[in-house]
Amino acid sequence: MAKKTTAFYGTGRRKTSVARVYIKSGKGKITVNGLDVRAYFPHETEVIDLTQPLTLLGATEKYDVEAFVKGGGFNGQAGALRLGLARALLEANEDRATLKAAGMLTRNARVKERKKYGLKAARRAPQFSKR
Repeated sequence: MAKKTTAFYGTGRRKTSVARVYIKSGKGKITVNGLDVRAYFPHETEVIDLTQPLTLLGATEKYDVEAFVKGGGFNGQAGALRLGLARALLEANEDRATLKAAGMLTRNARVKERKKYGLKAARRAPQFSKR
């Protein structure tokens, strides 16, 4: 009989990005939307940001990560992946206290405020003219 592999799931959101993250025991391979993580993200800072939960727990070589992300830019996508990865690690019974203390489980709710009518931007009013 074939060995059953158990995958753990976590959802992450940041700005307008939504990430679905699946982890299973493996060698530390990370794929994002079918591509290697370093091929998908143009800068190393995004890769470092999204792998923070694994680095914090010392589990970089313990899990294979498969993620699907949509919406937003690279920075928002990396933040969404980080939260999704942290939540998936929680499901895999990793140390909650360490992740919580580092702020990995907190959703960053800052999104762009919508533009209002009569204004040039969300809060920027047209220039006042005395005459």
